[in-house]
Amino acid sequence: MTLCLALLITGTALRQVDRAYFALRRPRTAPAAELIAHQRRRANNTTPLLLLAGQWVHIAGWWLLAAQGPLAATIAAVAVAIHFRHLQEISHAAVHGILARTPRANLLLAEVFAHYPLGLAPVPVRRLRHVRDHHPNAAIPGTDPNLAELHTAGLRPGLTRAAFAAALVYPLTPRGIRTTTTTITAVMRRFPGRAAAAIALAGTAYLVGGTAGLLWGLLVPRLLLYPQLAHLSLIVEHTWFDPQVRTGSPAWVEAGRCLRLYPRNRALAALTAATWLPYGDLRHYAHSAHSGLRWNYLPALERHLAPPHFTPDGLLLGTSSVARRHFDALTPAQASNAREDEPAVTA
Repeated sequence: MTLCLALLITGTALRQVDRAYFALRRPRTAPAAELIAHQRRRANNTTPLLLLAGQWVHIAGWWLLAAQGPLAATIAAVAVAIHFRHLQEISHAAVHGILARTPRANLLLAEVFAHYPLGLAPVPVRRLRHVRDHHPNAAIPGTDPNLAELHTAGLRPGLTRAAFAAALVYPLTPRGIRTTTTTITAVMRRFPGRAAAAIALAGTAYLVGGTAGLLWGLLVPRLLLYPQLAHLSLIVEHTWFDPQVRTGSPAWVEAGRCLRLYPRNRALAALTAATWLPYGDLRHYAHSAHSGLRWNYLPALERHLAPPHFTPDGLLLGTSSVARRHFDALTPAQASNAREDEPAVTA
């Protein structure tokens, strides 16, 4: 347990170096051009390396904890899944070329610390899919690969409430688990080096945490929990099924097809940003408006922008929640009938 705590503390300390470095002289609010200029002055290759190393030191600590009993194993599984989400978003910054100072460092850091161990496709493949195909075509049917991914999960027009509920937890369903394993297997067959990295990671998890470390510290997070967190993060990025089509500045266009979760609840926003929407993913609208900005500067940019047209206070519950809006957009006839059945309200 002492070593476990030491690893968790060390991992936390390593991760804070990058945050503290980019917080120096950071404007509280500013336009994108000023923030980008400040970001370029701070860009380096060292603090991102420490950030990513800290994630894996933390994960090793959770592997040790997993061997301490069922409750500890459950905590470790959730914690490691959250770290995998963090690795996904940190590497997302590398895909945009804003994690480190040089293109080579962005590529190497993302590949070594995220894409290889997690069995993800090469960074250049992800860059084409995300930067070229998704960003300029967000929420456009037949063009946006992320929208196609949601369609595969079952989020299609005319679905029932039961089908909608199942689509929200698609990675945890038998079909979703099969999709996850098939995708990982296909990547490893095409790129054998990633298979070797995955085997080495599994062996390390076993050496550190034993069977519990391997099962609850790696397999359950990678195959079940992390895909579910990533799926939810995708769901809350855009008003996928009823975007406002606009022309004009990037911020104006993105305000019509993005959303901002928990804009009025600081506690929930902070918890969400620390767990399943990390490193700027909670502020996906600001990122979409100016994708060349590192996550450290998105709060300052967000304060400078007008809010997007949809700012829900809830994910699953409530009449203005993300889930309710998506369901109503996919089932307009049902939503209309429900409104007609509501009793009239008189002044």
